[in-house]
Parts: sequence; structure tokens; C-alpha cells
Amino acid sequence: MVLEYFASLDPMALLRSLPGNIAQGLIWAVMALGVFITFRLLDFADLTVDGSLATGGAVAVVLIRAGVHPAIALVVAFIAGMLCGLVTGLLHTALGIPGILAGILTQISLYSINLGIMGKSNQAVNVDQYPLVASLRYVTGDTATKIGFFAFLIIGCLVIIALLYLFFGTELGGAIRATGCNPNMARAQGINTNLMKVLALMLSNGLVGLCGGIYAQYQGAADVNMGRGAIVIGLAAVIIGEVLFAKLYTGRKFTFAYTMMAVAIGAILYYVVITIVLWFKMPSDYMKLFSAVVVAIFLSVPYLKGKYGKKRKGVAKS
Repeated sequence: MVLEYFASLDPMALLRSLPGNIAQGLIWAVMALGVFITFRLLDFADLTVDGSLATGGAVAVVLIRAGVHPAIALVVAFIAGMLCGLVTGLLHTALGIPGILAGILTQISLYSINLGIMGKSNQAVNVDQYPLVASLRYVTGDTATKIGFFAFLIIGCLVIIALLYLFFGTELGGAIRATGCNPNMARAQGINTNLMKVLALMLSNGLVGLCGGIYAQYQGAADVNMGRGAIVIGLAAVIIGEVLFAKLYTGRKFTFAYTMMAVAIGAILYYVVITIVLWFKMPSDYMKLFSAVVVAIFLSVPYLKGKYGKKRKGVAKS
């Protein structure tokens, strides 16, 4: 029975599906970087992501169908995502609503807004009709098209990481990091922590909206539910990247840039693992459960390492 099961697995099918999933991982790496900003730098559990990703996709697709160039549509998708983050930030800072509830409120509101933007639950765009920035057909095309597309995605991720690295090295970026690290100390230094939180949420959701715009072009459609579970994927990418690559770099220079690169690689690894799991014929209905389990495992690794590491040290001393 076991031999028959493994004999039924087609290695070539796995190899054929990997390029598409790696491309998808590179696209979602942009969203993971946005989640990294709020989750790690700001220590803010932002659930706006599930709504703002769909908003970015909806805005991009509607603009493309209206005749706007797909690249310009991505810029507007980024701005739309920033507006989503602005709403969450104002709910939290101006109205005193706890962060997690502010994100939930914005996320719920965006469902109706996204329906209003598209006019219905989904809108499609055709790669043959529009010069899309990203498309699944580029992955299944000839070798030159594949290489060019993957080079574009990789360079795009590196450019975003470089821009974020430069931004967080400025006085404004440092103020955002200080706010997330120690808000009381930041306020004592004259930093407007509420403003920094709003700016960080805007930047984070701007990246998420950008990801939504790219992903909508990639799959050829925007759907009102396309962002459902996005926060789990983002957290998985952040945690996987940190846990697997944290100790590989021991230098002090460019540590922040290295961490962001690890997060991007974490997004790719997440989708590679998903591909392998599906190849092993795991029912697709359980993929959300699998994603939650993966995140839970990687989130618990640092805690368990610290807990049992202290116990071992205590036993060794005694």
C-alpha cells in the first residue's frame, strides 16, 4: 500500500509546479515585508492585511480595465493600501481603539469597499489584451520569457528591500523603529509616537496593496476574498525567514537588510512547502489548517529554544 502510494507520485509534476509557486512566493514576499514592518518593527498585530491586499488587487484591475497602464495601476494600488493603513492608524491613535480591533474594523469595512470598487465580487483581466506586469502565462512561456520574468521579480524584491533599508536608516525611519522598540523612551526623546504608528501602518499596508495589485495581474483577476488568510501567510514568511536564517549571518553591518531578505526567502519557502504538501496529495481543503500549524510551530521555536536552553544550562551548572 505504501509502495503504491509513493509510486503514484510523479516527480516531474512537482518540478513543473515549482516555477509557478516560486513566482507566487516572490510576489507574496512584498506583502511579507509589509507584515514585517508592523509585526516586528512596530510590535503591532495588524489584521488590516486581509482587506488591504484585496483592495490593491481591486484597484489595479479596475484601473487596467479602464485603460490605465498596469505599472501605473500598481502605484495607485500602493496608495490605496496606504489609505487602508491610515484608517487603521487613526482608529488606533485618534480614537483609542486597540490595535487588533482597529485592524479588524478596517478589514470588515474593506470587504464592502472592495465590492464597491469592482462592482461585483470579481473582475478579470486578460494578459493578451493588456500588457500586464505579471502573469502566470509568463511562467509557462518560453525560456527567455521565464528568465526575464523571474529576473524582474527578484530585482523588484531587491529594490524594495534596498529602499526600505535606506528609509529606515533615516531619522524618520529610526523614529518608527524606536517607537516599536520602546514607545515610552521614544516619547521622552520628543518623538510623536502616534504619528510614527500611523506612518508605519500606511507603509506596511501600502506594500500589501502593491502585492495585491501584482498578484491580481499574476492570476488574471481580482476577487473580493483574495486576501483571506493573507496575514497567516505573511506571518509564516516572517517567522520561517527569521528562524531558519537568523544565525547564518553573524556580521553587524546590513543586519536589517539581511533580515528583510530572509523574510522574502521565507515567503518563497512557504510556497515551496505548500507545493510539496499538495504533491503528496494532501487535500487542498486542509491547506489553511496546515498554514496555521506551520505558523504556530515556527512561532513557538524561539520560545521553546529559550526555555529548554535555560534548563540545560541550569543542569550543566549544577
